[in-house]
Amino acid sequence: MEIHLDKRAVRQIRLSAQDAIEEGDTETLREDILEAFTEDQVEEIERRLDTGDFFEFLTDLLDEWSGDDVDELLELIDTQLGDVGVDVKFDKRAGTAGAAEEEEEEDTVDEDLDEDDDDLDEDLDEDEETEEEEKEEP
Repeated sequence: MEIHLDKRAVRQIRLSAQDAIEEGDTETLREDILEAFTEDQVEEIERRLDTGDFFEFLTDLLDEWSGDDVDELLELIDTQLGDVGVDVKFDKRAGTAGAAEEEEEEDTVDEDLDEDDDDLDEDLDEDEETEEEEKEEP
């Protein structure tokens, strides 16, 4: 079975995990992870679990989590669900990683524009020098 979590769901998990890291409270995080999945997905996951209880599964998962890295939590979710035959796909543009990539991309575009401006300035400076030389030669 394959489950795709959209960027809204991944963003919510990331924000909740960050709050859990800062406050040390995983109760809200567990509920937010649970809410990221549809009822049908939860039912299918529960059919595959030995305990048949997704909430208990999440409790065990959070007990395993070191509690200090959001990406580690997402990897743990992926691994633990993969062990029961559920392949989780996280939307790549969500969360801090996506934001960092977007920011880096914008910086690159800004640098390219700055280089173009510099080239334009050099061309203008050369034109001005040529005009001044022409004025000096009678």
